[in-house]
Amino acid sequence: MQFKIKPLACWHLTILLVILSGTGFAQFGRSVYWKPDGSGYWTIREGAIEEVSLPSNHHSIVVSRDKLVPSGSTAPLRFRQFAFAADRGKVLLFTNTKRVWRYNTMGDYWVYDLAAGSLIRLGSGLPAASLMFAKFSPDGSRVAYVSGHNLYVEELSTHQVSQLTFDGSRKLINGTFDWVYEEEFDCRDGFRWSPDGSQIAYWQIDAKNTKDYLMLNTTDSIYSRAIPVEYPVAGEAPSPFRIGVVNISTAKTRWMDIPTDPVLGSYLPRMEWAAGNNELIVQHLNRPQHESDILLCNVSTGNYQVVLTEKDSAWIDILPAWDEDYKMGGWDWLKGGRQFLWASERDGWRHLYSVSRDGKQQNLITQGAYDVMKINCIDEKGNLLYFTASPDNATQAYLYRTRLDGKGKPELLSPAAQKGTHGYEIAPGGRFALHSFSNHTTPEISQWISLPDNKSLDLGASPQLADRSAGPGEPVTEFFRIRTQDGVDMDGWMVKPVPFDSTKKYPVVFYVYSEPAAQTVKDEYGVSNNFLYNGNMAKDGYIYISLDNRGTPAPKGAAWRKSIYRHIGSVNIRDQAMAAREILQWPFVDSSRIAVWGWSGGGSATLNLLFQYPEIYKTGISIAAVGNELTYDNIYQERYMGLPQENRMDFVNGSPITHAKNLKGNLLYIHGTGDDNVHYANAEMLINELVKYNKTFQFMSYPNRSHSLSEGAGTRQHLANLYTNYLREHCPGGGR
Repeated sequence: MQFKIKPLACWHLTILLVILSGTGFAQFGRSVYWKPDGSGYWTIREGAIEEVSLPSNHHSIVVSRDKLVPSGSTAPLRFRQFAFAADRGKVLLFTNTKRVWRYNTMGDYWVYDLAAGSLIRLGSGLPAASLMFAKFSPDGSRVAYVSGHNLYVEELSTHQVSQLTFDGSRKLINGTFDWVYEEEFDCRDGFRWSPDGSQIAYWQIDAKNTKDYLMLNTTDSIYSRAIPVEYPVAGEAPSPFRIGVVNISTAKTRWMDIPTDPVLGSYLPRMEWAAGNNELIVQHLNRPQHESDILLCNVSTGNYQVVLTEKDSAWIDILPAWDEDYKMGGWDWLKGGRQFLWASERDGWRHLYSVSRDGKQQNLITQGAYDVMKINCIDEKGNLLYFTASPDNATQAYLYRTRLDGKGKPELLSPAAQKGTHGYEIAPGGRFALHSFSNHTTPEISQWISLPDNKSLDLGASPQLADRSAGPGEPVTEFFRIRTQDGVDMDGWMVKPVPFDSTKKYPVVFYVYSEPAAQTVKDEYGVSNNFLYNGNMAKDGYIYISLDNRGTPAPKGAAWRKSIYRHIGSVNIRDQAMAAREILQWPFVDSSRIAVWGWSGGGSATLNLLFQYPEIYKTGISIAAVGNELTYDNIYQERYMGLPQENRMDFVNGSPITHAKNLKGNLLYIHGTGDDNVHYANAEMLINELVKYNKTFQFMSYPNRSHSLSEGAGTRQHLANLYTNYLREHCPGGGR
């Protein structure tokens, strides 16, 4: 995923990794450790684990800091996440974490036994900080984990470690994933305990025929060294997968007979136990990702049956792509495993269905001209489904609920008067939630609430909504909608200069992303902050604008999102340019001072706008851009562009290097040489094209920095200075 750098003070893409208590299951996106009965939650406070009861807000210490001092040490463990065993008698602690590509998913795990008062580090004999995705067996007697691309299980009564797979390597990966599965399907935790704890189902990814991209580290030693990353670019076949079920007692694996295209290959981004010990449920995607089969696999025989097939003329978004709660797995079963919840865009909107286990009965639960943005809670006992949607404003988000049987109408639960973006982490059973709210004038607040009345449970001084609407002489964020000559209505935000004189003309700086991975126009606090600009853009006399074009993942229906199919680099670029052309008609806009900037996919858009519409955009700052779409990974690029073998010219026409010869304005291009996501080769390909056509530009490479350009002392300050000085020099602010 060419990730968007958020236009906020918190500049990098941040998804919190937590462990969902009660299941021992590693999850992304959750911020609350709910008790399984929904009566409260656990939290980390000053190095201890506390239990908080709701609605009383009573705090009690479950595991104190002094209990977490390892033998031979004087200091307690500093842990990032925790998980309780099912009987609450043991707690698993994740410490000494290390980054694996994007997130800290490798480290040490310790188990604290509450009754015995013992604290033991797992994986004795394995390298320090090498364990991944450790989780309790359902009965809490064992812990399974990955180390060195192999699966292990540890008996907690004896701490005997048993190895379950033996063939793991960098190119044959058991229980976790290769780079591209992790990046584009959010697949990281690659194994699942069976409900009875006798078996583990796991992925095996065979990357031995997947070509390596060699990053070159030239800064950490006198001699440079190559860092290989298995990286299939667009047009290359995916790494083959297998799903195995290993018997804990015998360490023997039964492989599932899941089909694949022998030439093109295919993907398997989701796998779980099918509400029992005898079957797995898996989602199988074809190579172009526009056909999805749901399979039930018999773990004894390896045979499968197809229970549901989805097809799309463009692509199919898997659930973790739009709901972060599923980024480390999960499947929603209903009626004791007789039905499951399923999301589909078959009627033009993203809606939820209940599907019978054999797929023969499918019942629409959410109904109407709106997209489901998130599944917040399933209260099967109460026959209720809680979900996020925004039927009337694609820049906002609200909580709704409806009957789980599909016979009700959506009921708005968020306070109707609070216009903006609402977030909810809802307790099992739907009685309580952690509610967050902000909009472009209101800093985010979070509070514990009851549902469905949305009343605060906080005792004493509750957090108050603080409207920070701009006062006299302060910048104002305005939301607007603009219609292009093509009849496309686009949402946008704008910050005008302060002071503003409507009789003068001001420069415009456009912030862009424009691809299917992210929106930039959301009604959230800080949305219009430019984290790279040293100073106050409004007070320096700039108009700052961002627009969401067709193809961005706004909740406007499938037609909006998928109109970009096979046309990244053309449809999104034309939409942005045509909107800019309308804005240039505003009497206070100086058409000679128009700048654009973006990062990653936004960096690509910046290049394309500067090259394809040089009559509009005079200055561009492009960071970590894909210059050639054929260099980016197959899962992302083929999902949205098709297969190069079938429509290569779409890739060529959408690539900035194709249009580099048209550069007329000012270009600052920036890239990290250690970028494992958008490879540095993009920069050198683009430079070659610009040199060939004798184009003058400025280039900055950051040695051994990744896609986020976050490594190294002084990097962020240097980047901000570079950005700000270039903008001020080539697109000076102020009214004229």
